[in-house]
This record gives sequence, C-alpha cells and structure tokens, in this order.
Amino acid sequence: MTVVNHENTAVDAAASTAPNEAAAPVIEVSDVWKLHKLGDEVVKALVAADLRVMPGEFVCLMGPSGSGKSTLLNIIGGLDRPTKGSVAVAGKDTGALTESQFAALRHDTIGFIFQSYNLIPFLSAVENVELPLMFEPYDRKALRTRAMELLELVGLSHRVHHQPTKMSGGEQQRTAIARSLISNPTLVLADEPTANLDHKTGETVVRMLRDLCSTMGVTVVASTHDPIVAEEASRVVRMRDGQIVS
Repeated sequence: MTVVNHENTAVDAAASTAPNEAAAPVIEVSDVWKLHKLGDEVVKALVAADLRVMPGEFVCLMGPSGSGKSTLLNIIGGLDRPTKGSVAVAGKDTGALTESQFAALRHDTIGFIFQSYNLIPFLSAVENVELPLMFEPYDRKALRTRAMELLELVGLSHRVHHQPTKMSGGEQQRTAIARSLISNPTLVLADEPTANLDHKTGETVVRMLRDLCSTMGVTVVASTHDPIVAEEASRVVRMRDGQIVS
C-alpha cells in the first residue's frame, strides 16, 4: 500500500506486527480530571485518569454509559480539554499547544471513527474518504489512488461511487475507517464503533481495527461497552464513574 505525504509523493506505509515496548508511548495520560459545573453541583466526568498506550496496541476503553470513556477519548483527541492533568500524544504535550497547533497534530497524527459515521450524504464513498485532504495541496490523482486503495483494504472496491444513503451501516462504518486512514495517522480513535451495527457486522469492523495494528502499525484506542471489541483488543481498560478501575 502507498500513502500520500506532504510532498505529494508516494511512500511505503509502515508495518508492525506487535506493540513496541521499547518505543516511546503514543499516548501518555497523567492524573487527568474533567469537571463540569451544573449549577451548584460539580460533576466529575474523569477522576485522576492515568493511561499509557504503546505503538501498535489496540486498547479498548470499556464501561457503561457515563463511565468517562468517551470523555477520555475526546480529551486524547483534542476534541475536549482536561480540567487538570497532562496529556501527551506522539511525544507532544497537548496542554502546551495552541488550538491551531493541536489542530495540526490531529490532522497529521490522529484519525477519528465516530459512532454515527459522520459521512457527507451527497458525496460518494471515495469522495468521503478523500475529504480530510481534499482542500490540501495534494496531487489529486495520487489522493484518489490512495482513497481507492483504502476502500479496497476495507472490502469496498465495488462501492466507491455509492453515496452513504445507498450503503448499509456496516459499509458506512468501513468507509469511515478508510477515511480515518487517509492521512496515514499514527493513532486512530474510535468512539463506540459497533454501536449501530448488528453482531456479525460489528465483528467484521472490529477485526479490521485489530488488523490495522498488526499489518499497518497503527495504534487504535476504542471506547465501547461491546464485548466483541474487548475480545479482539490487545488490552482492555475498564472504567466506572469517571475512573480507570482496572
């Protein structure tokens, strides 16, 4: 597989077969709290969270609704900021970054997969995959080739010109996985990736996420309450009431 880099050239995608314990962590979360004030009440969405994720891991944040797993995922991805504590992604202290610097880090380093897919309904599958880089100064032909390769990777080479409304939920989520990889990220964050899928389709999607780690060296962190995700993950981090409990 080839990827498009900032110089508009094709380079080989990195491959990895297992987490590299000697390498620096992709994610370091240290004593992170997230507090929300509702009137006179303070809601503790996250309490003293500590987490290290190494390159090539598939980590599952598991817990019931309200356990803090999505909050932690959003803070790692820069979609929210912690009340206190520190977060480092790819060796960069995100608390020291401006919003524009954090946006650049997300663009270059992090891919997102959302529960509701977040596809643009009037764009085709291949155009949705291209979208994160569509307005960047990339070679258009190389970008289209990359998007087509990624759709083939997730088994959708026959659906590249279909709009999301003409696709099943599983096909939409696989398109979202392809889109998350378009910028060749180090880290993919998936929020409840199987929540809207039937059991069999959910298994297929989770195996694809696992294979990203083993064949492409991508680190994956997924929030879920689905045991299917936990079964395929290399590590399960259990959360309850805003705390990491195991």
